[in-house]
Amino acid sequence: MNQQDTICAIATAQGGAIGIVRVSGPDAVTLTDRIFTPIGSTVPLTERKPYTLAFGHIKNCKGEIIDEVLVSVFRAPHSYTGEDATEISCHGSAYILQQVMHLLIGQGCRTAMPGEYTQRAFLNGKMDLSQAEAVADLIASTSEATHRLAMNQMRGGFSRELAKLRNQLLHLTSLMELELDFSDHEELEFADRTELQALAAQIEQLISHLANSFHAGNAIKNGIPVAIIGETNAGKSTLLNALVKEERAIVSDIHGTTRDIIEDTISLNGITFRFIDTAGIRQTQDTIEALGIERSFQAIDRAQIVILVCDKSQGESAFQAFYRQVAGRLEGKQVIVALNKCDLADTPTFLSPQGTVIEISAKKGQNIIALQEKLVEFAALPDIQTGDVIVTNARHYEALIHALAAIRRVQEGLSTNLSGDFISQDLRECIFHLSDIVGDVTTDEVLGSIFEHFCIGK
Repeated sequence: MNQQDTICAIATAQGGAIGIVRVSGPDAVTLTDRIFTPIGSTVPLTERKPYTLAFGHIKNCKGEIIDEVLVSVFRAPHSYTGEDATEISCHGSAYILQQVMHLLIGQGCRTAMPGEYTQRAFLNGKMDLSQAEAVADLIASTSEATHRLAMNQMRGGFSRELAKLRNQLLHLTSLMELELDFSDHEELEFADRTELQALAAQIEQLISHLANSFHAGNAIKNGIPVAIIGETNAGKSTLLNALVKEERAIVSDIHGTTRDIIEDTISLNGITFRFIDTAGIRQTQDTIEALGIERSFQAIDRAQIVILVCDKSQGESAFQAFYRQVAGRLEGKQVIVALNKCDLADTPTFLSPQGTVIEISAKKGQNIIALQEKLVEFAALPDIQTGDVIVTNARHYEALIHALAAIRRVQEGLSTNLSGDFISQDLRECIFHLSDIVGDVTTDEVLGSIFEHFCIGK
């Protein structure tokens, strides 16, 4: 991608009343001006002040009016990309938008690649890399929690925390390397090891806190996986349909109807839950059903919360026999035992060796709200406030883990009086990994991998 090119793209989804075409690059205003005719004014776009709107027509090469539009004018460096830019607001017709794009390309624009606008914003210093990645998260946000996390990161909350860490590390590095410069004067000491150890411990604690937040951040961003497990015909698919409030899974009295994994999501109290409806667990000679049952066990391994669905009318002994089949995979999981078909069974409620027991009727929707409330409680996610810094990006987490390992080597080196040059090397490595998060040392290959997943027009 050549940053000297002027690029254009449709920046809005299809089907809306209004469509926007974004143009950015050194010739953005000039090229837009060639296809735009103002109404009520003779001042061309090239002579208009930034942050102004111009009303007029987009015309083709024959002088025919394509649409009546508004054009916004931005001047470098005060634009999203840091370049000269225009935004053409026209009617949302797919035909009109494609005609505007065709005219711009005919004047010398190039169609933007996915994420190229945000990549240019990063390259032009309008945002660091962690903020740029937050733009994609903001677009993809589906709940209040994911929106708030992305907004906090895009506004630079994470970047400020990293800047504090980097400044502390640079101070520690400068003290260590200053001693190295005067290593032939053993009587000189610029900072005693006790102070350096205290500073390194403080840095280690901050990095560790950020890294540990990834578990909650990843759950908020991608949803908390909940496996719905039970014997055949216990009502797992009916429960999934009741939770998501639609006929997502096939419901039948025939045993073994669900033979594959079915997933769907809902948002409860701003938290996204990913429900996994699995094949009923039982002894079977059916090869396809057996594969589905094996996937059920794998779903338990991936889940954070497991809902064990059992038919209450079958009695406690049937439940205990089923529980023994899955108990070995429930370690470390939050477990809810859903005693289904409570509207049909007169049998007394029985206890479970593990988890919370809730009587439900998936078919009639009885106690589904109580089940949902228990899911929110078991999620145990922090209440995200403005300014909170929680890591949601796997690339950031990996860099933090490397930085954490490096600062712990520094601590070990300080406690064992390791040579200062080895400690300095670990300090520089820690700084390197933190800098990689915001893009100070990121390669073109990493940039390409990040921005290729953006939508075109952003």
